[in-house]
Amino acid sequence: MGQLLETRLKRLSAPEMAGLVRGGQRGVERECLRITPAGQLARTPHPRALGSALTNEYITTDYSEALLEFVTPPQLTNWETIQFLCDIHQFVMEHVGDELLWPLSMPCSISSDADVPLARYGSSNIGRMKTIYRLGLGHRYGRIMQAIAGIHYNYSLPDAFWPLYQDLEGEGGDLQAFRSATYLGAVRNVRRLDWLLLYLFGASPALCKSFVRDRGPTNLDELDAGTLYGRFATSLRMSDLGYRNSAQAQLVVSANSLEEYVRDLYQATHAPRPEFERIGVKVAGEYRQLNANQLQIENEFYSTIRPKRVTRPGERPTAALRRGGVQYIELRALDISPWDPVGINQRQLRFLEVFLIYCLLQSSPPISVAEQERIDRNHGLVARRGREPGLALVRGDESVLLRDWAAHICNDMVDVARLIDPGEQQGHVDAIRHQLQAVEDPERTPSAALLRELRVAGQTMAGYGLELAGRTRDYFRSLAPELNRHRGLLETEAEASLARQAQIEAADDMPFDQYLARYLA
Repeated sequence: MGQLLETRLKRLSAPEMAGLVRGGQRGVERECLRITPAGQLARTPHPRALGSALTNEYITTDYSEALLEFVTPPQLTNWETIQFLCDIHQFVMEHVGDELLWPLSMPCSISSDADVPLARYGSSNIGRMKTIYRLGLGHRYGRIMQAIAGIHYNYSLPDAFWPLYQDLEGEGGDLQAFRSATYLGAVRNVRRLDWLLLYLFGASPALCKSFVRDRGPTNLDELDAGTLYGRFATSLRMSDLGYRNSAQAQLVVSANSLEEYVRDLYQATHAPRPEFERIGVKVAGEYRQLNANQLQIENEFYSTIRPKRVTRPGERPTAALRRGGVQYIELRALDISPWDPVGINQRQLRFLEVFLIYCLLQSSPPISVAEQERIDRNHGLVARRGREPGLALVRGDESVLLRDWAAHICNDMVDVARLIDPGEQQGHVDAIRHQLQAVEDPERTPSAALLRELRVAGQTMAGYGLELAGRTRDYFRSLAPELNRHRGLLETEAEASLARQAQIEAADDMPFDQYLARYLA
């Protein structure tokens, strides 16, 4: 354990500091595709009974009309988070007819970009902008890639933590500036260590051949007539075949300070890129993308971790960060867990909370260009070859076995977990120790388990995913309606969101071109 981490843990373990890191808020955003009973991507509109995808706080869409996104509000416990997520799923399953929810991160049975319908958000200016943004993503990266689904985990430490922690650190000055700088330190360490999350929770070692149609060599093996896989892969979703695409490979957004992070994102959203200029922005009177810059808007930058602040209506993410600093962090490196009906479980949430606090308390010097290259290399190696025996990563100037480095991190995390577990409870400690078993034995990882089940079942990934989707449907439809603690809230929000969308559309008072220019300015 590093000396700084040890010192901070001792200070936070003092009796007067007991429980200081407890009571943080957490939330989950889960993406999943709607599919037909035959396993094809649904072409039906977003169900009206689910409300407006533009304004519903809990149920929306991501890239595609078929790519649902479920959003839990901030919760104080993991149990409440999972319960809310479960209630959303149960509610949705009641309103999608015979459609199913695809249970894997990598999509299947998509033969071409034309099979992926763009999400629609109505006729308002903001609604049109959201759809055009997605149209631009399709032109830039291909629509099939945008059908990938994952889990986002949002987390913030309790407000009471910050002034006391600032005193412990002997730091003066503005409290929000201190909070932002500390969160940015956590962001840097998550970047350094996100490979561990790919190893432990990656669940996309295989993909359907249709996903890589016309993509050229993939360096994957054939599992069966419809499935390709990486023998030791953990998360193809997070590899160069997924979000780590070549178009953003050269984009560097510094997390060394809030000022640098905002500066780099601003520059990326204002610097034209020749290959995107060739697409055109407005051709024959129709928009193809919002602009031809390296990023259309900040959300286009894919990172495994983001510093965030809740935005006001019409406010850009960078403007919100400039206005109020970092409010919480969003972890985006997680594959969907195929065997959990809601795509994630409480044990995983406990691990993630400890991991983020560990990254916040650990020493976090600035990341140089050379270190960023090492970070990217480690990430790519683990995504493609994470379970390979004897795989070594680069830590500083040395080569270290993944297994040894992962065990070292998890053992340090046990002491962080003890700060969270009250009294004799061991939930967070047990969550870390459970993952240590996967560090010792790669066959205990989700990626290994998925490949094993595919072989045992003798099914293609498409067939296996469809069978899992059926089990998930049966599970939620077996739950008694009265068990849904949030049904009334979800019904009310669905109706209210439709009314809000109508109000937004009625209130538009400027041409779209003018609206877009003002927003992008």
